[in-house]
Amino acid sequence: MTEIPPTASAETFETVPLSRAEYINAMIQFYRGERSRSDAWRERLDSTTNWAVVTAGGMLSFAFSQPEHSHAALLLAQLLVLVFLGIEARRFRYFDVWRARVRMIEENFFVPILRRDLISPRTDWREAVSRDLDTPTFKMTILEATALRLRYNYIWIFLVLGLSWLAKLSLHPSPADGPGEMVTRMAIGPIPGSAVLVLVAAAYLVAILVALKGGRGFYDEVRGLDPDRVTWRT
Repeated sequence: MTEIPPTASAETFETVPLSRAEYINAMIQFYRGERSRSDAWRERLDSTTNWAVVTAGGMLSFAFSQPEHSHAALLLAQLLVLVFLGIEARRFRYFDVWRARVRMIEENFFVPILRRDLISPRTDWREAVSRDLDTPTFKMTILEATALRLRYNYIWIFLVLGLSWLAKLSLHPSPADGPGEMVTRMAIGPIPGSAVLVLVAAAYLVAILVALKGGRGFYDEVRGLDPDRVTWRT
């Protein structure tokens, strides 16, 4: 059977404009899809944080269960938590891609509908979303993502581990006579205690600086700290 070639007057998907109902339905389905992907990556963030908490708790139990157990277990716990922080920062960048699209649709599609004032706050939002669908881009750097995860969760885990490490050095294997003895106990194999103290202090200083100054700084729409809608980069 010979296929009849299309005529010049034949209607195609590109030549027939979408109706209002078709456009709204397509946007709703698109929003649901982006929201689903955002939720999936949000759950992955929670799982990584859970790994860090469980690891920290397990190492704390081991270190304090016997006076003979080395304080190095708590330093190892901090290294493992640092690895989890790196994984979570990477996941947070992906989560922010879908989150940015969801917020763009909410701010510029649903907000005008709810207000019954069909003027979007951002006139080029359709073009921005279309470009991002065609060539997806991260909306934050790895430094920004790391800083945000530190502020939200990980700085507290590091502080608990750091204070517990000092407590371990002070109490085990017997109460220390003073700071000098604690520094001596910090030694790990051939590494003297003073060197370990400098390395740990430097690591904590870097973590605090990254948490406070990393990237573009803290933003939180719910708390009103993002008044200029600085949530989208292309």
